Amino acid sequence: MMRAPAVVVTAVALALSGCSAVEFYWQGLTGQVDILSRAKPISEIMESTADPVLKDRLARLQAIRVFASRELALPDNRSYTSYADLGRPFVLWNVFAAPELSLAARQWCFPVAGCVAYRGYFSESDARAEAARLIAEGDDVHVGGVPAYSTLGYFDDPVLSTFARYREVELARLIFHELAHQVVYVKDDTAFNESFAVTVEEEGVARWLAQQAKRRDPAEAARLVADFERGRRTRSDFRAMIVAARERLAEIYASRASDEEKRVAKAAVFADMRAENERRRAATDGTTAFDRWFDAGPNNAGIVASGLYADRVPQFKAILEEETGDLPRFYSRVKTLAALSRSERDVALAHAAGP
Repeated sequence: MMRAPAVVVTAVALALSGCSAVEFYWQGLTGQVDILSRAKPISEIMESTADPVLKDRLARLQAIRVFASRELALPDNRSYTSYADLGRPFVLWNVFAAPELSLAARQWCFPVAGCVAYRGYFSESDARAEAARLIAEGDDVHVGGVPAYSTLGYFDDPVLSTFARYREVELARLIFHELAHQVVYVKDDTAFNESFAVTVEEEGVARWLAQQAKRRDPAEAARLVADFERGRRTRSDFRAMIVAARERLAEIYASRASDEEKRVAKAAVFADMRAENERRRAATDGTTAFDRWFDAGPNNAGIVASGLYADRVPQFKAILEEETGDLPRFYSRVKTLAALSRSERDVALAHAAGP
């Protein structure tokens, strides 16, 4: 995510330049300030709230936060020790864009944080307006709501109402993921950052579940494991669907076919994805975990957005295995990779995964 201090510096630096740039950075600055102004200590919320679900989730989240630092060597700071009620379903809306016949994501560059494949807005209407502008320019566009993001340790990130009522396993996943961003962050390499965080998240949840199995009633512990496994299978199936579609699309776009022929073939790929999602819906309770992705309209930008979070997970898991599961040593290895150039980093990751 965009680093909040960069927003402050750049808003001033651009005061006499492009109006749209100033407006974008200003909304970032005011959005972050609004979140921090709403944050209250969790202990205070626990004493004052009459919402039993919120009280239960905050209590469980506090235990998860302690586990993150003690057992996963994640930062021991004041992040996720306060709570902010935002009064909206998401904290941010990210806008992704890619050309109509290409999977090369549009990049946006920011001081300090570097270049990323999305642009974040604290207002959904602002995100939709930017999406409309990009669509008018001919791009495929995907707008995704974001329940949480990391300021990379620059601020004490609060627990947000946008995710506070998640199921316990999902709370653990989210907290481990966002804290991982405070450990390692590489400018201009979103896929590296997100895949590293997903690796920490999944390893962290596995260890957390092992601890819960020793501490809780067997039936409750089994429910947590089943919840996690169900979510992992769903994410794995969706990732496989994305990878298969991306490979087909890459072949189509690289072919010598006419643009019109490519459009027809592209539409067939996304029609197949929709059909697969409908098959999954029929096999469940009438919904799938990624209905919102399909409701937004599957396109190149949606493929790009989804790929950022999984592309290099196997490589990171291979490195963690090489370090025999020692997380501090794993973090040290990843920091060494982060110091390399992009090309050197890609080669090292490919080597880690083996043939």
